[in-house]
Amino acid sequence: MANRDRQESGPTGAPRHVIVVADGDVPSRVDLDAAWPGWADGAGEVIAADGGLARAPVAGLVPTLLVGDLDSISPELVAEAASRGLPIERAAVTKDESDAELAMLAAVARGATRITVLGAFGGPRLDHALANLWLLAHPALATAGVVLLDADSRVTLIVAPGPDGRSVTRSLAGPPGALVSLLPFAGDVDGVTTRGLRYALDDEPLVIGPARGLSNVRLGSDAEVTVRRGRRVVVETAAIQSGLSSEA
Repeated sequence: MANRDRQESGPTGAPRHVIVVADGDVPSRVDLDAAWPGWADGAGEVIAADGGLARAPVAGLVPTLLVGDLDSISPELVAEAASRGLPIERAAVTKDESDAELAMLAAVARGATRITVLGAFGGPRLDHALANLWLLAHPALATAGVVLLDADSRVTLIVAPGPDGRSVTRSLAGPPGALVSLLPFAGDVDGVTTRGLRYALDDEPLVIGPARGLSNVRLGSDAEVTVRRGRRVVVETAAIQSGLSSEA
């Protein structure tokens, strides 16, 4: 029997859903709402990671906390935010963590059990985007359901087995015809079973290297994937595809 992913409430008085805005490309609120209806539901706090303070308004968000070394934002904007009473957790420029990482850790410290990260991708540096993807596997974030989101993609991580030692099942609800890619992360994955995807997997392995899990297609409005062992990145594409001939 599989263990289904679930989001639980945080401690009394703490937000359950926290939005983190990093310093990558942030879509407009209109585009986000169209691509991912309900993406911001229940959000009780918005944490800006350094330059994310300037990007948050694009998504119609007002930060409730600013975190980072503040080397990617103008001193004038920082001063203006401080004058409005925005709490600031300033970090040293010389540090081990990225600003996005510090913001996500701050979210967990505030009781978040769901974290949506905007601005994780894009921008001038590929290494930042890769580092943000790797944060999905951060041990300190294991208690939170972390989603990296932009107007085109929704990225999550499945880790199996679950705390009960059983396989883990993740719902992949969304528009029929949209792409869903299932990619092994930091090692091979065993016991992958899908439901509601065009290219079915039945208790099969997916290994590091080959691109077999790329470009599957959601057949209806609901689908799911089960993993028995390993870490699997799930990349859902918002746009509906047609005439696809790629194999999963």
